[in-house]
Amino acid sequence: MFDIGFWELFVIGIVALVVIGPERLPGVARKAGLWMGKARRFVQTVKEDIDRELAADELKRLLKEQSESESVHEIIEETKRSIAEVKESIDDTTRSATSDVKKAVQTPTDEKKPAVTPEPADGGHLVKAVPEPKAGAQAEPKADKQNVHDGESRS
Repeated sequence: MFDIGFWELFVIGIVALVVIGPERLPGVARKAGLWMGKARRFVQTVKEDIDRELAADELKRLLKEQSESESVHEIIEETKRSIAEVKESIDDTTRSATSDVKKAVQTPTDEKKPAVTPEPADGGHLVKAVPEPKAGAQAEPKADKQNVHDGESRS
C-alpha cells in the first residue's frame, strides 16, 4: 500500500520522540497501533464484502443462464419420447417379419418342384475335362524363340 522502508520509519520515530517526548511516546505508539489494526480490519472487511458481492453476481448470472436454457427434465422427457418411438418402430418391424415368416411356413409347397433352383458349381458354364498326359509320353516340344512377324521369320 505505502512504500515506507526502514529508514523512513526510523526518521518518523526520531521526530515523534522529539515532538511528543519520551514520557508520552509509549501511550501514543499503543494508540497508533490500535488505529492501524482497526484500519486493517476495516480494509479486510471491505475486501470480503466486495468478494461476496462479486460471487453473488456470478451466482445470479449462472442462475439466469440456467433458467434460460432447457431444463434437464425437458431433455429427459424428449429422450424418453424418442426412445418410445424407436421401440414402437422396432416392434412393428418385428411383427411384420413374424407374420411374413408365418405366411411362408403355412403356404403349401409343391414337392415336385424345388423352392430354389440349385445353380451349377461352375456358375452355369460347362467345364471340359483335360486329359492328363500318359506316363510314358513326352511333352510336346516348344517352338524356338524366334522373332516372328506376320508369318515371316527373321534370322
